[in-house]
Amino acid sequence: MTSYALGDIQGCQPQMQELLEMIERESPYAKLLFAGDLVNRGPNSLDALRQVKNLEEKAVTVLGNHDLHLLAVAAGIGQIKPGDSIQPILDAPDRDELIDWLRHRPMAYTDDDYLLVHAGVLPQWDLNKTMELAHEVEMVLRGSDWKAFLKEMYGNVPNQWDDGLTGTARLRCIVNGLTRLRFCKADGEMEFASKMGTSEAPAGYMPWFDVPDRKTKDVTLVFGHWSTLGLLLRDNLIALDTGCVWGGQLTAVRLDDRSVFQVACPDFLEPFGAERT
Repeated sequence: MTSYALGDIQGCQPQMQELLEMIERESPYAKLLFAGDLVNRGPNSLDALRQVKNLEEKAVTVLGNHDLHLLAVAAGIGQIKPGDSIQPILDAPDRDELIDWLRHRPMAYTDDDYLLVHAGVLPQWDLNKTMELAHEVEMVLRGSDWKAFLKEMYGNVPNQWDDGLTGTARLRCIVNGLTRLRFCKADGEMEFASKMGTSEAPAGYMPWFDVPDRKTKDVTLVFGHWSTLGLLLRDNLIALDTGCVWGGQLTAVRLDDRSVFQVACPDFLEPFGAERT
């Protein structure tokens, strides 16, 4: 089956619909892989969430930081921020169904040829380790204590992986690696303040995918999250977030041959002065 990976939707549902129609014309029975952040910032988060949910088995989406933010707010833990566009989801008659569906999405997905995550993979994790750690978080999010976990999810420490981590610290480090990572040191120490492109890496840090001898270098990594990085295609790397919500494009890449499909987007965030997250 032909597979297409799509970058961060972030509530830009009309642009997503246009991109899906392009894909449908090319490959009517394609598998659709969404790199997370289905919601927030764009004006149609409710429609985007409903549409992807209704794709059922045709689509896979991993959880992104904005998706987790929605879950936290829905759980009564997180706070609505300027520029957020998730209130219509919280007010929707099918709110509980949507939230339940979202918290059952994976943190990472693989078919052995590629690994799909929202943001990144720490250099100490190989493919199997990444999937095992993702599953640890998934089991908590899908369980009865999911709200308690979300209350403890936020924070920048620990900022470096250690196999000896336990409890909340362990889960938080996994979440930060999979949904927030941009820059880290060669030993995997993460940095969360910098949100610009690779040319502005903080001293001593590098893009996570450029760490020498990272253990996923032999699998194709597919990810979004980093809008200032933009579209990046390497032999074993596909970066998909081209800043749709910031007036860029919404991007899909056909994994079979790396063909690129894009839809132009208006700048939804300029009136809010929102920061990239």
